[in-house]
Amino acid sequence: MEEQAIISYKDVEIDLQAQIILSGIRFELMPGEFVYLTGKVGSGKSTFLKTIYGEVDIKSGDAQVLGYDMRTIRQKDIPTLRRRLGIVFQDFQLLTDRTVSENLRFVMRATGWKDKADMDNRIQEVLAQVGMENKGYKMPNELSGGEQQRIVIARAILNRPDIILADEPTGNLDADTGRRIVELLREICGQGSAIIMTTHNQNLLTEYPGKVYRCEQHRLIPPENS
Repeated sequence: MEEQAIISYKDVEIDLQAQIILSGIRFELMPGEFVYLTGKVGSGKSTFLKTIYGEVDIKSGDAQVLGYDMRTIRQKDIPTLRRRLGIVFQDFQLLTDRTVSENLRFVMRATGWKDKADMDNRIQEVLAQVGMENKGYKMPNELSGGEQQRIVIARAILNRPDIILADEPTGNLDADTGRRIVELLREICGQGSAIIMTTHNQNLLTEYPGKVYRCEQHRLIPPENS
């Protein structure tokens, strides 16, 4: 059987406040694929990601994400969709008043986990996966930027998502730390989650080649060989 795309956008237009952000979008993501989205600040990269998890509406075209039609998805189905997505933000968005483990437990309770032992086991698994197994008791402000981003990635993979959306995950990090974050994301991709990563760091694209879509002049330009 031929593999089906888990995201498929055809002739999609995205508007915000009556301004066209991107139009004529053709985009496809296959299971386990690693895709970059590049472009200047303000070119529409983050807005594009927001349409995938239902925070920004799609004006026209055909947009399918994990079997959901994003033009007609019901509000009550969005939480179910989001449980199958992991989101990594540039500015971490960790809860500063609780420990690393409590941050992860908060997300698990919000996404339907009930059993404490199951939660504790999964927290240990994801912390080990991101190389932070001894940091569960720490508060976010006791961690470096790179360590905080690893916790954000651990949070994103708690529910073994089909897709991870990483929005400028290296934007606030120095070059070496940024590289290690990309290596970690590529490892996670190798274990089965498809990843879309936005970046304007051309060096990363050279060091870690992948399929690249470019946002410019209100268009999403596909990779040259597609």
